[in-house]
Amino acid sequence: VAAPDLLDPKAAVHNSKPRLSFSAKPVVLNTPDDECDTRTTVMRWKTVSAIFFLVVLYLIIGATVFQALEQPYESQLKSAILEEKLKFLAKHSCLNSTELEDLVKQLVLAVRAGVNPSSNLSNQTSLWDLSSSFFFAGTVITTIGFGNISPHTEGGRIFCILYALLGIPLFGFLLAGVGDQLGTIFGKGIAKVEKMIKWKVSQTKIRVISTLLFILFGCLIFVALPAVIFKHIEGWSTLESIYFVVITLTTIGFGDFVAGEKENLEYLDYYKPVVWFWILVGLAYFAAVLSMIGDWFRVISKKTKEEVGEFRAHAAEWTANVSAEFKETRRRLSVDIYDRFQRAASIKRKLSSELGINATMNQEMTPGKRTLSANLGEDKETLYLNGLSPDYADRQEIAIIENLK
Repeated sequence: VAAPDLLDPKAAVHNSKPRLSFSAKPVVLNTPDDECDTRTTVMRWKTVSAIFFLVVLYLIIGATVFQALEQPYESQLKSAILEEKLKFLAKHSCLNSTELEDLVKQLVLAVRAGVNPSSNLSNQTSLWDLSSSFFFAGTVITTIGFGNISPHTEGGRIFCILYALLGIPLFGFLLAGVGDQLGTIFGKGIAKVEKMIKWKVSQTKIRVISTLLFILFGCLIFVALPAVIFKHIEGWSTLESIYFVVITLTTIGFGDFVAGEKENLEYLDYYKPVVWFWILVGLAYFAAVLSMIGDWFRVISKKTKEEVGEFRAHAAEWTANVSAEFKETRRRLSVDIYDRFQRAASIKRKLSSELGINATMNQEMTPGKRTLSANLGEDKETLYLNGLSPDYADRQEIAIIENLK
């Protein structure tokens, strides 16, 4: 009987059995994915696609909510305007509907140009005086663009294009510098608060608490306080004031609420420049906060990747140990089977020589199953020529069975 090709029984004593254990510092295996992650930080297509579908879903939800909230109000206004037009034509029979529509179109053009047609035009202040023009130029380079006023001449539009292309990057540098200074101030303040706090909590919790306190403090200065001021000066409600502040500092700038645009109020000449300075500092503050949040996410992502790497290393080590354990078990079973075959062949040859069984005698025997019993000394073991009986160790006898055809 030939030994299995997989294992060598003579080498069994030289092989040691592996143990299922983990090292204190797991070895991180460098996979192709890990190498790609260290070489580049480009977002994967799967991640981009997931974020894209998430944004589209967010837009659909927002569109559905806005439609449910605003469309009934729009229909109500349309019905009210149509009713007012019919009443006006009924009271003024000398005026037809075509002339009325022409007047309405002129009023709409005036509103789009920034002129309020509802009051005495001779008493209105200019929308393009130095203070208003300064504020408009500030809304251009900050990319807010309220839309309440805009250039309508060809020269004004050409200059606005060039002015925006040069001014927006310049304002970006200024915003980054102011944001860095605010971040430095906040960092020093957070460090002082951390030294003052004597709570028996971890350093991470103290840092999170102090950072949240400074964020709330900044929101009070750049959001709550300006909202109170605008409510007092502009005569807006609390919701309208907060709405204007948030829409402005997020650079959305719808233009439905703009500071310093009421006709029945007299503003100081430096009011709009001060508002623009508030916009500058407020944008820098929110940029610093967003940068801080981004740093938090990067730190969390880095820690998560390290934890995932350690888990992969432990899993790879455990898999390798299990594979080695399986191979060792299979080797031991193969060696045991090989030894049994060798013992059976040895006993068969020994018994055949003692009984004087040869090939000529086997040829003269009649076909059929014949059992030869042999008494091997004191043990009286019986041997089966085709193999060992499983209970021969207990009975201590060997039976010899030969199948002849």
